[in-house]
Amino acid sequence: MMTEPMVGAGSDVDESSQSGTALPQRLESGQIAPDFTLPAIVTAVDSAMTTAAEDHATDGTHCETTVTLSELTSRGARVILYFYPAAMTPGCTTEACDFRDNIARLGTLGYTVIGVSKDPIDKLRRFAERDHLPFPLLSDPDLAAHKVYGAYGEKKLYGKTHVGVLRSTFAIGTDGRILLARYNVRAKGHVESLMKALAKLD
Repeated sequence: MMTEPMVGAGSDVDESSQSGTALPQRLESGQIAPDFTLPAIVTAVDSAMTTAAEDHATDGTHCETTVTLSELTSRGARVILYFYPAAMTPGCTTEACDFRDNIARLGTLGYTVIGVSKDPIDKLRRFAERDHLPFPLLSDPDLAAHKVYGAYGEKKLYGKTHVGVLRSTFAIGTDGRILLARYNVRAKGHVESLMKALAKLD
């Protein structure tokens, strides 16, 4: 559930047919990051979320719970929030595994990684288990969080303009403000580029 007003249609709507509607505005550094609470799949050993997740564990590896952005930042965590089009697709797998392989480096900078897509929880569980993803995967099926972050809009695909999920990443500080906002990022090499940008913030 979003703590912002619910907006937008469900995930079954043909995204390419939405061009007649007003598109979300993109966010910039310095703005307050919109808060949200969304259902999530997390690792059972995730120290930031284990207490909330234990009662919902269905196996020894991943658990279903909810994640609230403001709860993370209030605990002193910086957050890397990234939106991706679809779990288990080649590009999104590349990006997720890149975050996985650099999770320790991001952790030394004080960042917790959160991935958000419109996928259902069951698919996110399969994604996390298949690729051993150690960070929370959040489900936003009605695209409410995507839209308040501007991670849904026009993009070009094979020379044509479509409306859909924009691969986007945000760095959020402990005060809840956006430190960095990137839209239309490339899946391959994105995390390395992000790390260089984060190093310049400190």
